[in-house]
Amino acid sequence: MKSDTTTTVLNFVLAVLVILGVTFALMTILRTSEMRRLTSGAAIANTELMRAQGVANDANTFNQTAKNPELTRILQALQAKAAK
Repeated sequence: MKSDTTTTVLNFVLAVLVILGVTFALMTILRTSEMRRLTSGAAIANTELMRAQGVANDANTFNQTAKNPELTRILQALQAKAAK
């Protein structure tokens, strides 16, 4: 009798550990795929940000030679937004 009770308890503990292992494995798989998706999106956003900064730098360089007051006002507005 004592052996049957011990076996039942150990089987129950084993079943709980197996269920927890499967649950944690599924959570890891889902979070890994989400991390890959977010990393990809962040890389795209970073590329676009670098491209926009390049255009702003080119516009600033052009404005230093052409001295356009409208372009100066736009560039100052962009610099004020970037500082915030």
